Amino acid sequence: MKPNYKILIIDDTIIDLGITETSTADNGKQGIKYFNNYKISSEESLIILLDIKMPERDGFEFLSEFEMLSEELKKETQIFMLSSTLDPNDITRAKSNKYVKSILSKTFPVKEFSEIIYPDSSSQIA
Repeated sequence: MKPNYKILIIDDTIIDLGITETSTADNGKQGIKYFNNYKISSEESLIILLDIKMPERDGFEFLSEFEMLSEELKKETQIFMLSSTLDPNDITRAKSNKYVKSILSKTFPVKEFSEIIYPDSSSQIA
């Protein structure tokens, strides 16, 4: 993965995240639409913060469609599921998906997330 990241947030309650200057989609359907128009940059990788429970198309439905995208796009993408769910089935399903790097709890854990995406440096995100 390239060290310069672009972030796509797929979440119906974006206000919970406290992140600005990112691309957003309200549900999995809009997230897939984003990929149809996404251009891979040689200088950046894509990080997706993906909610589990959303209207129209949830996070797991998004992952099913994501699986059909090009390998080139998938290899430059990291997906982090982000949810307030306590449902053990959702958590197990997210952790066992090969495209999901980690599942994070809302409210968005900025410091923990920074340590995951920048493991060799001290907290790049304030």
